Amino acid sequence: MLLVRAIIRPEKVGVVLSELLSAGYPAVTKMDVYGRGKQKGVKVGEVYYDEIPKDMILMVVDDADKDDVVKIIMKYARTGESGHFGDGRIFVSPVEEAYTISTKKKGL
Repeated sequence: MLLVRAIIRPEKVGVVLSELLSAGYPAVTKMDVYGRGKQKGVKVGEVYYDEIPKDMILMVVDDADKDDVVKIIMKYARTGESGHFGDGRIFVSPVEEAYTISTKKKGL
């Protein structure tokens, strides 16, 4: 099992979640987050914003599904043909165990 963490633009969340659902990946946790990446924030006129609003999507998937999930997020979270700074990041980490609380079942 793997944890896929995607930090993306808020305006892209709807289409990303819709495409994941259509592809058979309905289980998602979404959070509003704030931060900055390599661009170190944004300056608009005289105002500097060092914490940019983003959304974080968390998914635990089987190892075999990782490439498909990452591909979907990459395709639909990107702005424009070649992407832009601030489109986000995807992190993939191992998950040792998962449990469903209501059934006490181990695994996905």
